[in-house]
Amino acid sequence: MDRLNFIRLAALGAISPSFMSLQELYQHSRSLPEQEALPVLFLGHGNPMNAIEENEFVEGFRKAALQVPTPRAVICISAHWETQGTRITAMPQPKTIHDFGGFPRALFEVEYPAPGDPKLAQELKDLIKEPEILLDHEWGLDHGAWSVIKHLYPKANIPVLQLSIDYSKGPQYHYDLARALSVLRRKGVLFIGSGNMVHNLRLTDWRRLNDNFGFDWALEAQAKMRNFLEQCDDRSLIDFRKQGPAFDLAIPSTEHYIPLLYTLGLRDQKENLRIFNDEPVGGALTMTSVQYG
Repeated sequence: MDRLNFIRLAALGAISPSFMSLQELYQHSRSLPEQEALPVLFLGHGNPMNAIEENEFVEGFRKAALQVPTPRAVICISAHWETQGTRITAMPQPKTIHDFGGFPRALFEVEYPAPGDPKLAQELKDLIKEPEILLDHEWGLDHGAWSVIKHLYPKANIPVLQLSIDYSKGPQYHYDLARALSVLRRKGVLFIGSGNMVHNLRLTDWRRLNDNFGFDWALEAQAKMRNFLEQCDDRSLIDFRKQGPAFDLAIPSTEHYIPLLYTLGLRDQKENLRIFNDEPVGGALTMTSVQYG
């Protein structure tokens, strides 16, 4: 990428200077081999049983993988890893974390032995000067990551890292951090946000968890979110607390929604949008998934 092109992209907002100086980001972008940007995904992961069941949603995950060139590595932002500060897994062999309870033994027996990539973790840390990204050697891959990635890459032969969600930061922080990370898409990195756009377990009708069914407020929030995505209205999605009661019910806590904001920050506004698995389940959840590029 030549310097003039780089500055033009930064001016257009395709590259965010908020976490690095333009000079630093430009120099780093030249230090790694560049290729066509990989797509970026948001996957509605839903019930952990999707890891071992066959249904329309896992089929949607597999179809998405067919449209993605083989990545150098996957970086997943999962709803299930919240930390103080932002961390990136940096171990050579992350463990499979079974962070749930009350499910059949078969689900606890699943292992997803994808390797890590300590070198890429260091590259990401070096890319973001402020805030400091901490290298983590303890976490591993939680079910928000492995339960979906195992359908994309069943051989577990692609390195997988997780980027944590800093629970002390607001939506704009996560969106801006994603924009700063977007240069890695041209370095062979596939980013996956894993959560659920509508996610209210307290109001879920567990008897209808396998039914395509949504309460009125969930369907309203789902439709508005889809419209904002189609209109490239990032501001309304960042300011989700201004969107009314349906959004408040759909997002009672932010951890399952924040991965969507990473997906938005990572993409270029000119990239094609594909929405799939766009179904409500259990009344208060949606499996809506998004692909850019």
